[in-house]
Amino acid sequence: MVNYIVKIAMISEPFISTLSDELGQHPKRRQELLRKLSEAVGYTAVAFFTSFRYPVMIEEGDADMIEEVLQATDLSNGLCLVLNSPGGDAIAAERIVHTCRVYSNDKFVVLIPRRAKSAATMIAFGADKIYMGQTSALGP
Repeated sequence: MVNYIVKIAMISEPFISTLSDELGQHPKRRQELLRKLSEAVGYTAVAFFTSFRYPVMIEEGDADMIEEVLQATDLSNGLCLVLNSPGGDAIAAERIVHTCRVYSNDKFVVLIPRRAKSAATMIAFGADKIYMGQTSALGP
């Protein structure tokens, strides 16, 4: 069994709030923010959000979708998964962590702009480092 050390770090709160507000709104703005985030953390940024408003949870199909995205992404410098989700299936979360670690060659960090609950917390704990803002939250 491999144990991972989880470190909590802070990134500028206004940047994280902007990231969360803008990621779902405008594709060009989203690409610009992900590029800036990649530069700030030194890892390739990929966003994974599920809805808190509608009953959309992390499920097995999400692990497959993330794998397809990671296969087509240059992760030679590592992966920063931008994660915002109420959670879902624990087995899917475990698969997502494993997939992220394999494709990033174990250079895997998570950024939580708002909330990562339940299975999303499990995904965050599978990373080498967790970036959070002052109002970001982990938990059940």
